[in-house]
Amino acid sequence: MQQAQLGRTGATVSRLVLGTMNFGPHTAEEDAFAIMDRALDQGVTFFDTANVYGGKDRKGWTEEIVGRWLASRGRREEIVLATKVFGEMGPGANDRGLSALNIRRAVDASLRRLQTDHIDLYQMHHVDRSAPWEEIWQAMDLLIAQGKISYVGSSNFAGWHLAQANEIARARHTLGLVSEQSLYNLLSRDIELEVLPAAEHYGMGVIPWSPLSGGKLGGRREDGVRRRNADRRHDPADLTDQLDRWESFCAERDLAPGQAALAWLLHRPGVLGPIIGPRTMEQLDSAIAAMDIELTEDDLAALDEIFPGPGGPAPEAYAW
Repeated sequence: MQQAQLGRTGATVSRLVLGTMNFGPHTAEEDAFAIMDRALDQGVTFFDTANVYGGKDRKGWTEEIVGRWLASRGRREEIVLATKVFGEMGPGANDRGLSALNIRRAVDASLRRLQTDHIDLYQMHHVDRSAPWEEIWQAMDLLIAQGKISYVGSSNFAGWHLAQANEIARARHTLGLVSEQSLYNLLSRDIELEVLPAAEHYGMGVIPWSPLSGGKLGGRREDGVRRRNADRRHDPADLTDQLDRWESFCAERDLAPGQAALAWLLHRPGVLGPIIGPRTMEQLDSAIAAMDIELTEDDLAALDEIFPGPGGPAPEAYAW
């Protein structure tokens, strides 16, 4: 398993990130335990979750599953554990967002569910435009001083938000954001405009989510039908030509499409590692096999023709 630094920190993580969002709603606890066991044994040391995971009526369920696994295995210090704060966790007006009040409550609740005394990477799941950055950083700095978290990351931020957050942290003489978790795959390359350049400037590791675009880049099912799921950003019916060319590209090189899509991300500058969200052991093993795929410069150029990016960073991509 390839390793990389967590942004500009001294911490080392695996270049595949085990996403746990399916644990509970789609993957039974026993199977989730087996997947986490196998992932760690195969060198996947970076585990990602969120306080809201578990489904609409059972938020926190996924963290509870991960917590019971941690308690039963005694391998807490072998992993880098990441979770998130922002989403609505209760009926109260202060049960969501990035106020200092909610951050304090949310981290303690996550620690209880995860059955641990510290979170390695605490990520803001979304921008909270109503919370001043001075308030957010005061709350995060306190958690670091208390030993409850080690690093702070972001998720779904624009390039401007990364700059805003890091400049205010710099003025406070603190480390600031060390990672950004963004939607990024062959079909969704918008972050190449602003987010990737900003993350590179600030020494942040980029963690792509939805690396297979909701399964559409995973190839056809056994019945020949293309996958659809909750990712509605692109309808497979509108992508017939692109996906045909993609599947031909993979077939010519004897590559499984899902593995090739992960390998493309692993070749992208600035990418720390994509999140894999296996529902089954077979999906986990398939994702891990992507680490062995080497794409040539010609391969990468061919993929740029099939899935054109925005044309470089902003403003070059849209200006003269």
